[in-house]
Amino acid sequence: MYDIHARPVRDLRNNYSELARMVKEHQHIIVTNNGKSETVLMSIDDYNLCRDFLHTQYVLKELKLAEAEAERTNERLTHEEVFGKFRRKYGYGV
Repeated sequence: MYDIHARPVRDLRNNYSELARMVKEHQHIIVTNNGKSETVLMSIDDYNLCRDFLHTQYVLKELKLAEAEAERTNERLTHEEVFGKFRRKYGYGV
């Protein structure tokens, strides 16, 4: 599990080297301003893990929605039709 610390925003300026060391050790820092949480500092590796996790959760949610829609309708599209619609809508290939 990660260690989480709360630090005031002034520590970004006054104690950055300490904060940088902490995040390299996989400690997350909640930056506060006037006692309110504003930002989280974390290592780029931890950020990438969070981003990948959130993307996976998004894809799984969209797949569940697609499966539910497929069960509600008899319409079936070919692979080419599906990706053709995608290309027309978003303007790039898959």
